[in-house]
Amino acid sequence: MGQADSEGTRLREWYVPRRGPRRLRLLVGLSFYPYSLMNASYVLIGSLIAPMVHVERMAALAVVYLLAVGVSAHCLDAMAPNRPWGNFFSRRQLAAVAAAALVPSLGLGLYLALTYAPLLLMVGAVELFFLLAYNLELFGGAFHTDLWFATSWGFLPVIAGFVVQADTVSVASVAAGLFGFFTAYVEISASRPYKAIKQEQGGGSPLAAKLEGILKGIVLAVISTAAFLMALAFSH
Repeated sequence: MGQADSEGTRLREWYVPRRGPRRLRLLVGLSFYPYSLMNASYVLIGSLIAPMVHVERMAALAVVYLLAVGVSAHCLDAMAPNRPWGNFFSRRQLAAVAAAALVPSLGLGLYLALTYAPLLLMVGAVELFFLLAYNLELFGGAFHTDLWFATSWGFLPVIAGFVVQADTVSVASVAAGLFGFFTAYVEISASRPYKAIKQEQGGGSPLAAKLEGILKGIVLAVISTAAFLMALAFSH
């Protein structure tokens, strides 16, 4: 598939505006903003089930994930050989944007770990490994699978959110992490065939509509869960 076809496929993603300047629409698409917010919501969920919630730590870690995953990981993923976003950014530009987002996220994450939660160093190291191994398809793409995606993108952010508050892992945090894992697994399992149908058929099939509904539903479910827990935590 050519670069122009790749761009056209991506521009038909459900969250990309149908009108407006092409470059702006591509930039919105590259942000994957519904999924980036979903990922940050996992951090909020983990923090909000902790015995004591420190809002500034929760907000700071959410920013870490928005920068590292919402920006850096998506830029690295866009550097794939098939150039899913065409010529919108060159590989050098994508690498520069990825680094510009990753460096402050690592710095902020390191500050949180050294100041409040040393255990966060371990979680952060694992997340950094997956960020590079998954998106750059290192080790022959061994970690570019739905299982590892759900682990790094759904399970670990919940654990990180809890750890930044309590500097430990509990049964409740693991249970919440499993919620993150399974919802992320549903998201990626629906996303892959959805993109394939968009590429092959333009997305007009009933199956594409059904998969799109699943994607919208799972994003809203995770964000709504975080919003509910936040309302519950601060309603007293």
